[in-house]
Amino acid sequence: MKEFLISLLQNQILVYTVMAFVPLAFVVPFALFAVWWERKISAHMQDRLGPMRTGGWHGWSQTIADIGKLIQKEDIIPAASDHFLFKLAPYIVFTGSYAAYAAIPFSAAYVGSSINIGLFYVIAISSLVVVGLLMAGWASNNKWSLFGALRSAAQIVSYEIPAALALLAVVMVAGTFDLQEINRLQGGWFWHWYAFSNPLLFLAMVIYFVSSLAEVNRTPFDIPEAESELVAGYHTEYGGMRFALLFLSEYANMFAVSAIASTLFFGGWNSPFGNALTGPWWGLIWFVAKGMTFIFIQMWLRWTLPRLRVDQLMYVAWKVLIPFAFVIIFGVGIWTLVVR
Repeated sequence: MKEFLISLLQNQILVYTVMAFVPLAFVVPFALFAVWWERKISAHMQDRLGPMRTGGWHGWSQTIADIGKLIQKEDIIPAASDHFLFKLAPYIVFTGSYAAYAAIPFSAAYVGSSINIGLFYVIAISSLVVVGLLMAGWASNNKWSLFGALRSAAQIVSYEIPAALALLAVVMVAGTFDLQEINRLQGGWFWHWYAFSNPLLFLAMVIYFVSSLAEVNRTPFDIPEAESELVAGYHTEYGGMRFALLFLSEYANMFAVSAIASTLFFGGWNSPFGNALTGPWWGLIWFVAKGMTFIFIQMWLRWTLPRLRVDQLMYVAWKVLIPFAFVIIFGVGIWTLVVR
């Protein structure tokens, strides 16, 4: 038996396959919790209670019941749609969202793939989501879906530029794309974190966070879905498990962009108290807590701000965030030369 287990561990294909499913054990429970959490946050902000019945305490299993309902729904595909692309689109969207987790360092002891271009990989692979959204909108043969998909492509492509520029400012200071190494460089007390050690990097963090809201279609940048205008946008025709997969991808994306913000600007898995409360398990707790804080802010903004118009959205990207991002990169270059 021992020899059999050793042979399994030596089988690299099997090990990599098992490791590929590890983030899924986090993403699925997180999505179920985040949907329930957002319902409760929105409810309390509007002076109501939200789900209270299913599961007992504050309706904690309401989302589990919703998933059970979606799994049992009939698989409906519009007759006039492109059946193959219609079926494929949700998997493309989820693949782009899920593959980003391969390089996210959850703690000092765990990162799916500790590659030296981790940040570049995350930016590149997450762009695959745009392909899936365009595919979903076009294959549905629905004008609302196509309109939402085109909006989404224009929005995500536009806001990827200031987001990448803001992250590049951190790379200039750190001198590496390796996310684990960027974590290690921020070790010590919280004032060593890049967001607090350099005022220009704090502004870069703000630019990245605003851009990330647009990349994950969160209010005030939710015009690709815009229920009051487009019914539901690119996923109007989707139901059952395919809709659940698109929904899961959205929340997986939310944590992915929050994890990148935590890693590059707020110390990632590092404790804010120097050498106190450190270690692999504490690192995981700090990392998830920082990511959940950003997600709470995303939810807070959704129930606080109105939706932007399309022209306002493009104005913010091309005439506000991108020029400021270039100025910050120039300033970080001067800061690095002068301070160091």
